[in-house]
Amino acid sequence: MIGAAAAAGASDLHLESRLAPATRVRGALRVGGESLPPQLLTEMARGLIGEEQWPFFLERRSFDLSRTICGVRCRINILHSSRGIGMAIRLLSTFQATVEKLNLHPDLKKFIKPTNGLVLVCGPTGCGKSSTLAALIQEINLAEARHIITVESPIEYSFRGRRSYIRQREVGRDTPSFEQALLDALREDPDVLMVGEMREPETMRLTLGAAETGHLVLATVHSATCAEALQRIVASFPSEIQGAISSQVADCLVGVISQRLRYRPELNIRVPECEILLATHAVKNYIRTREFFKIASALETGAEHDMWTFQRYTKWLDSRTQWFIPDQNPEPPDSETAEPAPYLPPASVRPGPSARPAAAMPNAAATGTPGERLEIEAVEGGLEKILKNLK
Repeated sequence: MIGAAAAAGASDLHLESRLAPATRVRGALRVGGESLPPQLLTEMARGLIGEEQWPFFLERRSFDLSRTICGVRCRINILHSSRGIGMAIRLLSTFQATVEKLNLHPDLKKFIKPTNGLVLVCGPTGCGKSSTLAALIQEINLAEARHIITVESPIEYSFRGRRSYIRQREVGRDTPSFEQALLDALREDPDVLMVGEMREPETMRLTLGAAETGHLVLATVHSATCAEALQRIVASFPSEIQGAISSQVADCLVGVISQRLRYRPELNIRVPECEILLATHAVKNYIRTREFFKIASALETGAEHDMWTFQRYTKWLDSRTQWFIPDQNPEPPDSETAEPAPYLPPASVRPGPSARPAAAMPNAAATGTPGERLEIEAVEGGLEKILKNLK
């Protein structure tokens, strides 16, 4: 089903017990096919989640994960509904996202030049926020040597380090929560932090703290406009500290990107339309005084500061002549597969250095002569083979 959905150009696949599968193609929902029996979906869900995590799903009645299926990277939400088990599957792009490949304005590259501060990407569900974040991370990866830590739930885009050193942590698998991951990150010498989503006040507080202490932080917020994103962050805290939070946001803000997807029939693709807000002195003053309604007028008059309203951005898209269309520009995926990490036994039962046999590296002498440099190529599954030889 995922292979068929990908072939049809779908962005989402919805499965539900006793209902026909549904796909979302270029923003339109299409329903068709035979209904799915509950037993089949339960078996599929159990196979994806695994026996160890199955009790956790039964307790929470929802589970997030990511997998590569039929060559397609998928973000999967497994849920329990009135009919039984259901799945909402997001089919992710197979190419490594960049600003050019997402048909975004080159001005967005300005957001990654600072070495500290907060960059917010906002919009409704399914508008491509994660793709834009991935594009900004990849731009840093291709241009600068920085230590990047991402905290996601789940990991959607897997990165291969180019000039940067990238660590990706998945909530629930690599860390128990966003809060714990952010606390850990401040002890891990990061230059750039990417927070998959800010929903809880504690996550927002730690994210703002990281942006204030010399790190560039990229994060997403669910909101329709730039002003609404800032207002939502401040309103998430108790009223007695909202003044302090407003000042904190104003001090560390670099800019906000609000986006939505619009289908362009002449290209047969959906293209992001953006509202871009930069943290000028006037905007920071509006945030401190919590006069968020004035940010709209700052956007209207901020063209000289490289701000964009949705209307101006749409006019720029209409005048654009060069587009990146994935179907016409095929390329191999430049990413690593982020599958669940193998289970490691406690240190007390692992073989120590003295337990390693001398013949753990067979034919080592035959692969080169004394003084000759050995070239070792990374092979998928090679670590598992070495561990087997060590037992």
